[in-house]
Amino acid sequence: MTTDPDEDPEIRRAIQRYVVWDRDEPRYLKLLGGKLPKLDDRFKIALADDSRQISDGDLDKFLCSDWRPRLTAAWLIGLDRRIRYRQAIGKLLLDSEVVYAGRGYCFALANFGQPEDAEILTAYLERYLPRTDCHYDQHWAIGALLHLDDQLGTYRAHRFLATGLWEASAFSRLDPATHHRVMTELCDTASTLAQDRPGSETFRP
Repeated sequence: MTTDPDEDPEIRRAIQRYVVWDRDEPRYLKLLGGKLPKLDDRFKIALADDSRQISDGDLDKFLCSDWRPRLTAAWLIGLDRRIRYRQAIGKLLLDSEVVYAGRGYCFALANFGQPEDAEILTAYLERYLPRTDCHYDQHWAIGALLHLDDQLGTYRAHRFLATGLWEASAFSRLDPATHHRVMTELCDTASTLAQDRPGSETFRP
């Protein structure tokens, strides 16, 4: 169910702070391109700080809103590695209700870095890669899965790349290796931000 932010002034305030952030250069638009490593330090530091400061209540509301709050929430969840959101993120990815937000879900799962996250990405690709009418976030998902394969020493992505499924998909023109590099760079940047500004679940006893 989607929440209308116009009906809740608290959501509007939270969206202004975390999703828009800078009226001239909205945060959600910068996150949309997945170019976090190339963005300026002011943006990255503020994003990392907000990922630790935002409440679960605000995140829950964002995940029931339109694509802008959902995309931003996924990035904040992924950066802070709030793994308690794994199930919610996985369901939203598999449901694919709105555009663009899936990119953030894929990043969050990649940065969580566990076999359970790879299973969700595998299930997503199994569902949507054969659907040539669904131009969703399959390229982000394959990049995230390749990254997790590297981290976990697994070969889950092989079944999609070596059997012709990728070549027969709507994304056949795209090189999975490119999206693998992008996702690895994103996760490396997230790791650096966490090390520089500890406090996320990753560092909590």
